[in-house]
Amino acid sequence: MSFSAADHAFMARALRLAARGLFTTTPNPRVGCVLVRDGQEIGAGWHEKAGQPHAEINALNDAADRGETAAGATAYVTLEPCSHHGRTPPCADALIAAGVARVVAAMTDPNPLVAGQGLARLAAAGIAVASGLLEGEARELNIGFVSRMTRGRPWLRLKVAMSLDGKTALANGVSQWITGPEARRDAHAWRARSCAVLTGSGTVRDDDPRLTAREVDTPRQPRPVVVDGRLAISPDAKLLAGGALIFCASRDPAKMAALAARGAEVVPLPDAAGRVDLAAMLMELGCRGINEVLVEGGAGLNGALLAAGRVDELLIYQAPVLLGDQARGMAAEPPLLDLAAARRLAVIDRRMLGADQRILARLP
Repeated sequence: MSFSAADHAFMARALRLAARGLFTTTPNPRVGCVLVRDGQEIGAGWHEKAGQPHAEINALNDAADRGETAAGATAYVTLEPCSHHGRTPPCADALIAAGVARVVAAMTDPNPLVAGQGLARLAAAGIAVASGLLEGEARELNIGFVSRMTRGRPWLRLKVAMSLDGKTALANGVSQWITGPEARRDAHAWRARSCAVLTGSGTVRDDDPRLTAREVDTPRQPRPVVVDGRLAISPDAKLLAGGALIFCASRDPAKMAALAARGAEVVPLPDAAGRVDLAAMLMELGCRGINEVLVEGGAGLNGALLAAGRVDELLIYQAPVLLGDQARGMAAEPPLLDLAAARRLAVIDRRMLGADQRILARLP
């Protein structure tokens, strides 16, 4: 399928609109739509929040507000129009009723309830359909939604602030602040786009974090999630105010009741070794509509997630400082005896934030 320069430009516009929902659409995908007739935009919209109109409906409404009709227009949408009744009616039916002549989708919907049926319904109604335009960009925007739909679990992004020699804290545990304000502000934006921020009980004990996005303007906060095998977390921990979800390995009715009284939800998920079953935990988060998880833990949790093969991406902030051999590393893992066993990463993005370097890298 070949696409014109105009097709690319209008889909790029739709993707920019979709990105406006970066912090708000969960558990739904981020979607944008542009309506075009005779080379001119006549309507545009994006999905803003679950339960509210989808991008296509907002674009049709925008066209009506401009005094335009969508009859004979082309709709550029970053995700295949839905074909099922959820919280809102099918967008494919709305486009058919509006009389659009052509629909270009960046990608098909990985949701099994749609999975090509939306485009098929449009084609059956005599509408020209095409997909695959800027598909890579559309997938990146919804990488967590795609993960949940295809793997049943969220996309797991492990965030680390480290020195140039790979250390994340002093030997006494002090880590504030290795990186500068620009890097910390950027990290809060990654928190804001995440559905949940995951940490371990040791980090809660040592730092008592809130795990909220405070450096960016967002109407929604990620849910705090804690891996706490023995339920060692204090009922006075600050993050409990955010409706924390706590996964443990053993039941302690008194501790569970105390945490529940603070608004936390405690879920026992032991594995055969008596630790929290990390694979089952991620599947449980997927069942709860969690698309993206940002891990902000210590070396123990980081190492366990890496060993379990559950880390998809590393978000590394590296400061131009040296902390020395006695400082703490990013992950507690057994020593390697062969370089062939080293983890090989694919660097997706690298940029400077003030004096610090940010590296986004993916595991195979």
